[in-house]
Amino acid sequence: MRRDVFQAIADPVRRDIITLLAEEPLTVNAVAEKFKVSRPAVSKHLKILKECEIIAIRKQGRERFCEIQPKNLIPAFLWIGQYQKLWEDKLDSFENYLMQLQTKKTENE
Repeated sequence: MRRDVFQAIADPVRRDIITLLAEEPLTVNAVAEKFKVSRPAVSKHLKILKECEIIAIRKQGRERFCEIQPKNLIPAFLWIGQYQKLWEDKLDSFENYLMQLQTKKTENE
C-alpha cells in the first residue's frame, strides 16, 4: 500500500510524534513512553510515518533512533498554505464585524 504525507498527518498521535521528533531524535522506546497507547500501537504509527518517509529509523548499537525528515512534510505545508489567505481574509472580516458590534454597543451606552 502506497502511503503519503497526508495519511501521515491524518492521525493526532502521528502528529504528536512528528512534533516530538521535530525537537530531537528519540529512540523507539522513548517515543512509546510519551504516549498512553500501547507500544505496538506506537510501533504501528512509527511504521506508517516511516512508510510515508516523514521519519527515518537508524540503528545505533542496540537502539533504534527515530529522526524527522522535514523536507517530506513540504507537500502538506504547500497544500495548507494555499488556504492561508482565505482564512486570513475570513478572520479579518470577523474582526471587523466584532469591532462594529463594539462600536454600536459603546454608542448605545
